[in-house]
Amino acid sequence: MREMREIQRAMREIAEQMTDVSKALDGKQVKDFVQALLRAKRVFVIGAGRSGLVAKAFAMRMMHLGLDTYVVGETITPALRSGDMLVAVSGSGETSLTVGAAEIAKKIGARIAAVTSYPNSSLAKIADYLVILPGRMKTESTTDFVHRELKGEYASLAPLGTIFEITALVFFDGVIASLMTALGKKEEDLRARHATIE
Repeated sequence: MREMREIQRAMREIAEQMTDVSKALDGKQVKDFVQALLRAKRVFVIGAGRSGLVAKAFAMRMMHLGLDTYVVGETITPALRSGDMLVAVSGSGETSLTVGAAEIAKKIGARIAAVTSYPNSSLAKIADYLVILPGRMKTESTTDFVHRELKGEYASLAPLGTIFEITALVFFDGVIASLMTALGKKEEDLRARHATIE
């Protein structure tokens, strides 16, 4: 059954990439990022598109931990100030909305944490803290299906920024696990802050 094979292959591709990235994480980058979150007065997150959804999921879990957390662009988000931290999520590191917000936050005196695939991107260059999560770095080299199959090449079944976005989601959940330990929190503590009106 073609559908089942494609779904399983896509899931394997994504799982393999996450495993590879988890092994390749820079320990100093990760430690500095987690420590900065713990020191921040308030944490703001931003990302565009699916990266924005990942950032929101991270903000939700930080709120469950009791951290003062906001999503940039929401109607109830307060003004960002010096001493706050902005977590900016962009696979390319060039997304204009995200880079622009980081530039403004930098001028205000907030600390910037960039989570991106590209260490030389505009976002990475202005960041105080940087976490590199490689996404899918190459696209299909051969567009003709038969030629590609004969060469043993297969088109990725995780298009565009999918690998980065899913890896970022899993990375942030790993960060939450680390923060839980650092703060001495248990699942029951998070459940107590979970939404009761849904």
